[in-house]
Amino acid sequence: MTEVKTSPFWSTGIDNLKAYVPGEQPQNDGWVKLNTNECPYPPSLRALQAIRDAVNEKLRLYPDPNGTALKASIATHFGLGADHVFLGNGSDEVLGHVFMGLLKHALPILYPDISYSFYPVYCGLYGIAFQQVPLAQDFSVKLADYALPNGGIVLPNPNAPTGVALTLDQLRGLLQANRESVVVIDEAYVDFGAQSAAALIPEFDNLLVVQTFSKSRALAGLRVGFALGHPALIEALARVKDSFNSYPLDRLALVGAQAAIEDEAYFKHITAAVIRSRDWLTAELGQLGFETLPSKANFVFTQHPQHPAAELLARLREQKILVRHFTQTRIANHLRISVGTQQECETLVAALRQLLSAAQASNTKVCA
Repeated sequence: MTEVKTSPFWSTGIDNLKAYVPGEQPQNDGWVKLNTNECPYPPSLRALQAIRDAVNEKLRLYPDPNGTALKASIATHFGLGADHVFLGNGSDEVLGHVFMGLLKHALPILYPDISYSFYPVYCGLYGIAFQQVPLAQDFSVKLADYALPNGGIVLPNPNAPTGVALTLDQLRGLLQANRESVVVIDEAYVDFGAQSAAALIPEFDNLLVVQTFSKSRALAGLRVGFALGHPALIEALARVKDSFNSYPLDRLALVGAQAAIEDEAYFKHITAAVIRSRDWLTAELGQLGFETLPSKANFVFTQHPQHPAAELLARLREQKILVRHFTQTRIANHLRISVGTQQECETLVAALRQLLSAAQASNTKVCA
């Protein structure tokens, strides 16, 4: 398919947009797919059954535009009222509404210089001023550096692609210091060892927490995300949503997500399995000479001092193992590796061991 560079029919400014680039999704089988942070385990059986049961003649009708039943289950899970919950078609859509509804002000918003690459996309799309705040040398978030006039703060916790997390006490201090602006905590990976800021919502009317069903609930294919916050913040998001798409979640997504969040036992089971494999993988990478950041996510961020990340990426791909590489200067020698099943993690480690051993035997880098 020929790539179109520009067109005279485009709206003003579209040619300058730098769109988000998702991780590779192979169209055939046989890959060890560790590049997009999907859950390596299947969804809750209760969720699958709820979806099957919803495949009936009612699909001719529009879904509940408010997602009333799902909101109630999410609210119960977090000990909040249903008016503290907003639903969207994946957390990316929720974040898009957040940027439009809560973060478009005269002052710039602040977010880390190494972070989720959709943030600058939204700023470009909606014309939002921003300032990127550099991470510390160890890739941690330096909260003192956010003591700047701002129109809002956006922090992923744990951060992506680093996996490094902030504590609840650290987040409380940030919120106390920024009472006059919205603080958005993007918690796509929080369930793998970090602390959710949702517990702070009763204390802070300027806090918005964004989560997803894609990772710890194993429902990336359904596209369900949500935000938690003071009802005034939720109302702003609802106004944006209803000016864009009043029905963001279909009937199958609504019932599947509700069953998933109500199946607490299965949620705990699969997140614990991912954490065990993550810790094992981190230790094994260390034995191979990799330097890996402490992760509280379902991925690790790692580099090998003697072997270029881009070459490791290419050699692994030759063996049908996909990992993620970013070209940003500070992290160009790092790989982000999603935590797969234990067997997938072992396959990855075996492949890396073979690559590094072959390079050592020939006294060359992996790229030779």
